[in-house]
Amino acid sequence: MAVRNIVKMGDEVLRKKCRPVDKIEKRLHVLLDDMADTMYAADGVGLAAPQVGILRRVVVIDVGDGLLELINPEIVGTEGEIVGVEGCLSIPGRRCTVKRPEKVTVRAKDRKGREFTVEGTGLLARALCHEIDHLDGVLYVDKMIEDVTEKYETGEEG
Repeated sequence: MAVRNIVKMGDEVLRKKCRPVDKIEKRLHVLLDDMADTMYAADGVGLAAPQVGILRRVVVIDVGDGLLELINPEIVGTEGEIVGVEGCLSIPGRRCTVKRPEKVTVRAKDRKGREFTVEGTGLLARALCHEIDHLDGVLYVDKMIEDVTEKYETGEEG
């Protein structure tokens, strides 16, 4: 297990569409472990494989309820809409408001290849959408409503 370098905005890898994982093997387990270590070391709540330079459909998330590992995740249902503040480990120091679904249902595989479904609301819903966007080369600033970096840093907002 190791902490990997996080790719920053401007690197073309963040704009590419990731390929699905066809085979679950040891290398994938190492990637999942390294991504979790990297996310925790950076105090993040989510990390997608392209953020460490790997163009595979792999995501890790932990919003405080334990680590979620998602292989080939896809959003299969959404409900409602809510606007909230987001940041990104690939865009350090910036905060923007983004409209996301209030509730999402995601289907994915775990590290053993078993399919599962996760439903998320609140921060988990936001993290699932944010990280899955990364797999399609979409950054949260592409969906930005307002840049609130200054307000966020001075404590005026969220």
